[in-house]
Amino acid sequence: MYGITRLGVLLLSLGVAGCGGETPVPTGPEGPEGPEEVTLKVDKGVDLEKKVIKIGTLDDLSGPAATISKPFANGKRLLAARINAGGSGMLPEGWKVELIERDHGYNPTKSVAAYNEIKEDVLFIGTSFGTPNTLPLRPLLEQDGLAAFPASLSSQMAAHLHTPPLGPAYELEARRAADWIAATAGEDAKLGIVYQKDDYGEDGLLGFKAGAAHHGMTIVSEQTIAAGQKDFAAVVIGLKGAGATHVMMTTLPSATGPILGTAAQLEYMPVWVGNTPAWIDKFFVPEVIPSVVFTNYHQMNGLPFWGEPVPGMDDFLKAWETHGTDMGDPDSYTVWSYIQGMVQIEAARRAIEGGDITRAGYMKALHSIDGWDAGGMFQPLTLSGFPYVVGTKTRVLKPDFESKSWTVAADYAVAQSVPAASEGAGAADAPKEGAEGGE
Repeated sequence: MYGITRLGVLLLSLGVAGCGGETPVPTGPEGPEGPEEVTLKVDKGVDLEKKVIKIGTLDDLSGPAATISKPFANGKRLLAARINAGGSGMLPEGWKVELIERDHGYNPTKSVAAYNEIKEDVLFIGTSFGTPNTLPLRPLLEQDGLAAFPASLSSQMAAHLHTPPLGPAYELEARRAADWIAATAGEDAKLGIVYQKDDYGEDGLLGFKAGAAHHGMTIVSEQTIAAGQKDFAAVVIGLKGAGATHVMMTTLPSATGPILGTAAQLEYMPVWVGNTPAWIDKFFVPEVIPSVVFTNYHQMNGLPFWGEPVPGMDDFLKAWETHGTDMGDPDSYTVWSYIQGMVQIEAARRAIEGGDITRAGYMKALHSIDGWDAGGMFQPLTLSGFPYVVGTKTRVLKPDFESKSWTVAADYAVAQSVPAASEGAGAADAPKEGAEGGE
């Protein structure tokens, strides 16, 4: 894990990386005769003549996490469509973006192959979907001077300079879940956990164990699953047999639905609490899975959900109505991806106006972001310190199937088991106008 000194060294080394050229372009601050002419440095992933920034995406459009990855991919597509239509104000006028998309099918080996296929053509990777598919990219990203923005809240993302996360880690969500269980059920609650046997699952397990220990609660059953697993009878029987009254789910939707369905068939109805990737908004549609299955389900969350009345949501919804309705159904993953893309474009804008949109210049601009919140849409994001601390507050939501949205069961808070030092500089506040409900 790097320290602040290490960050400075790395940024300095990036700053002297090779540049592809310098061309005067009108990108500076507005003057009496229009934008000032700035000599703009470029290297890879930028077509200076056409003013196009090329952005790579590594998605899972065919694997076990496709139900999440498809709406997540739509967030970047929506943002690109809005920018390219002009007038967004996100980039200097005339600048556009081009997405270079690849599908890795939630396979780490294919993720590396897809990365190698596009790395010479892009300024950065706008989506690297999934923890196990992003971890093997880290040495390559460092070697190539590329940032890859993970569709992952694994705590490991914050520990690497080239994989800046968007929000609080799965570990912090699980710690906060233990707080909520202790507050609502007391120390006599018997805990269970179902976790995917990979780095995502291990992150949730680590946090849940720490939270349980803090409150003196016992984990009576730990059940592991594999990505793409189909049969969960043994998992549910194990939880029921151990008498687990509250179960943490560090799973994907492809497992969450079948697990809850199997439990209902076996007349086992504990309180379920899912990490962020355990849910997909298609669950709001009873034709997918009967809503009664989710009677006791709760969701950990550190980001705004679709339609939540926070600043900027109306602007997002307008963009969706203009450019996104043909992309698919509304989904909170699209909101989160869109916000993540806004962060990326903010760094690109700063790099252009600073006269250096080489990869090194982009990384430098990225690390100038401090307390940025997309106009209040989400928790303030700070990428100027390292390891990254992009938020420590999470909340507990409960699905409202009548409105196809959420109610807040427990508001934003830092988990009680988080060491005090982890709550320091960079810890984020909740969105400015968070509220229950939404569309």
